[in-house]
Amino acid sequence: MTEKRYKCFTCMKIVIVEPKTPCPSCGDTHLQEMCELDHCNCHHEIVAGIAHCKKCGQPVCPTCNGHDVSQVSRVTGYLSDVGGWNNSKKQELKDRTRYDPFTGVVVDQTQSL
Repeated sequence: MTEKRYKCFTCMKIVIVEPKTPCPSCGDTHLQEMCELDHCNCHHEIVAGIAHCKKCGQPVCPTCNGHDVSQVSRVTGYLSDVGGWNNSKKQELKDRTRYDPFTGVVVDQTQSL
């Protein structure tokens, strides 16, 4: 059995601690349990599109399957990080039909890893 890993989004460390234990590096208590498929080695800065992990459903890099991504969407003309959106709004984003702006052809965004 492997130990559960957690991400601390305050100091950006990956830690192995007991549930509800503060981060040993910065003391923050808001740790997120990591998916066992997350390899934490995504080196892609910007990619077109996003995929979703078939195990945990979180956004992942469509190129390398890394979970450490920030998804950005244009809303009313502004770019916004969707990390703070509620679950309903995130599902709405997943369900959107996407088009190639140059050809007008629907882009397949249904890929799950």
